[in-house]
Amino acid sequence: MIELHHDVLLEAKFRKRNPDYIHGMPCVYVGMTGLDPDIRFDKHKAGIQANAYVRKYGLRLLPDLYEGFNPMAFDAAVDKEIAVGIDLRSAGFGVWQA
Repeated sequence: MIELHHDVLLEAKFRKRNPDYIHGMPCVYVGMTGLDPDIRFDKHKAGIQANAYVRKYGLRLLPDLYEGFNPMAFDAAVDKEIAVGIDLRSAGFGVWQA
């Protein structure tokens, strides 16, 4: 998980995917990778297989939100990514998923 700058809320597509966003709550990118999260974040920021929102608005990794999930088999990771996104949105977060 990656914290996104709140300016991501200026993006209409992001706002549309987060109709129940609560003002002041964090905005995050939720994804999965087989790489070390630091390396994957650096690749996003460098534009290598990057999510546009992470490249433009990515601030930092949020290890407290994901460290307990690793390592995980691929199929379980897919399910967990979806579940985490749903949980965070229901808590009022702004969430983007790949």
